Amino acid sequence: MKLNIKNTLTTELPADVVKENTRRQVENAAFSYVLPKKTAKPEIVHVSKEMASELGISNTETKTDFFKNIVTGNDIYPNTTPYAMCYAGHQFGNWAGQLGDGRAINLFEVEHQDKNWKVQLKGVGETPYSRTADGLAVLRSSVREYLCSEAMFYLGVPTTRALSLSLSGDAVLRDVLYDGNPAYEKGAIVARISPSFLRFGSFEIFTARDDLKNLKVLVDYTIKHHFPHLGAPSKENYIAFFKEVTERTLKMIIAWQRVGFVHGVMNTDNMSILGLTIDFGPYGWLEGFDFGWTPNTTDRQHKRYRYGNQPNMGLWNLYQLANALYPIIEDVAPLETILKQYTIDFEEQSLTMMKSKLGLSISDADDLQLIQRLEDNLQLVETDMTIFFRKLSDFTDVKSSLQLIEKAFYDFENISNEVKDTWNLWFKKYANRLQKELISSEERKQKMDAVNPKYVLRNYMSQMAIDEADKGNYTLIDELFQLLKKPYETQPEQEKWFSKRPEWARNKIGCSMLSCSS
Repeated sequence: MKLNIKNTLTTELPADVVKENTRRQVENAAFSYVLPKKTAKPEIVHVSKEMASELGISNTETKTDFFKNIVTGNDIYPNTTPYAMCYAGHQFGNWAGQLGDGRAINLFEVEHQDKNWKVQLKGVGETPYSRTADGLAVLRSSVREYLCSEAMFYLGVPTTRALSLSLSGDAVLRDVLYDGNPAYEKGAIVARISPSFLRFGSFEIFTARDDLKNLKVLVDYTIKHHFPHLGAPSKENYIAFFKEVTERTLKMIIAWQRVGFVHGVMNTDNMSILGLTIDFGPYGWLEGFDFGWTPNTTDRQHKRYRYGNQPNMGLWNLYQLANALYPIIEDVAPLETILKQYTIDFEEQSLTMMKSKLGLSISDADDLQLIQRLEDNLQLVETDMTIFFRKLSDFTDVKSSLQLIEKAFYDFENISNEVKDTWNLWFKKYANRLQKELISSEERKQKMDAVNPKYVLRNYMSQMAIDEADKGNYTLIDELFQLLKKPYETQPEQEKWFSKRPEWARNKIGCSMLSCSS
């Protein structure tokens, strides 16, 4: 396995001068050198052949002991120096100070076919940023991360990727319910892939420490390698950089809203500078359509990161990034202009996105009202978001409209006549609106099915795969992996996954809500 190794980050950004792997405040550095912890009996559970190919690794090479030992941290690829990144962040709206890669270790950079990828292992031991934690990961959270990052890619959502899922062979102690009853679980490791793992918090930490020299070094590095079209460092280009980060962040969040994805923990240390979905912790897909839903137990009281608030949280986080970049720009006005534009762009892009979900392409003054009434209707009784929008593409006449979407309702038998009348009224308006479109119903269906997925990674599906994996059976992981590579396709043989959350999963641990460190 011969990789085209590059070292841009470790050679161009400041390194921690302290070599010991001890928990501490790391000053004047973007990263610390640290080695992964060797594991007892590593075993690869699943490999993304597509992602391996992106790195220049053949299918045959993924089956070697060398590959297994590299992606479990037991061997270090020749002439590479693993490291953990230093960053800070705002968590749930509060400044948390230094955070950093507490259970992730970056192995190396690979350049292949004009793309540069950073390869990182999650769950391979302590780093200087682990605080009181052990730096390890368990099978349940690792299965969720591995499946979700690849599922997001095939949904067309900007995201980090995953290369492999492995068992460490070690037992890891976790208190899954936070009730004082910890138990040992199977340790696991995910190899994560991204062009960059830099976060908003990577910039915040230097500003918070008044280390403007290294802030400028980091911004210049980021522009040089990830925004090269902006040109040489200058005040104008720093502003242009912030503008593009803002646009990418909004694009990502609009994509989340389109497919019903809720990240669950949009802290500034979990916001990618490239506008990629990063850090798959207590995420979830909407089952019943609900703007107020959050999958994060830690967020249950205030619901800061609820589905309907994700665009606002993106903006809040961008304000923190603007504050971090201000010392090297020293001009508030252009930053404020960009942040105001985010709100304008969100309204426009959100409307366009919702219209695409409804199969509407031409402009009509009443579209916003039609969408708002639909969103109200979806919350009258528990209605599955994914199934509703997928079924809607088959709409042809008002008379059969309720039967068309019957499968989306969690309790169709007990829906009141009042609710049915409200739905029928909306369908009449929708039918009238469709008459203004200049395309056939077949063409409309094709367009709608391209933006409304049939299959998404519901929490109960992940949990079923986790339960099977706990017994040593990994076939369901592969079944879901293959299913989610074609989320917009009909896949009639997989129809069983086009269904609402089963009642047994409504309040089951791992199927409804999860904690930040699950």
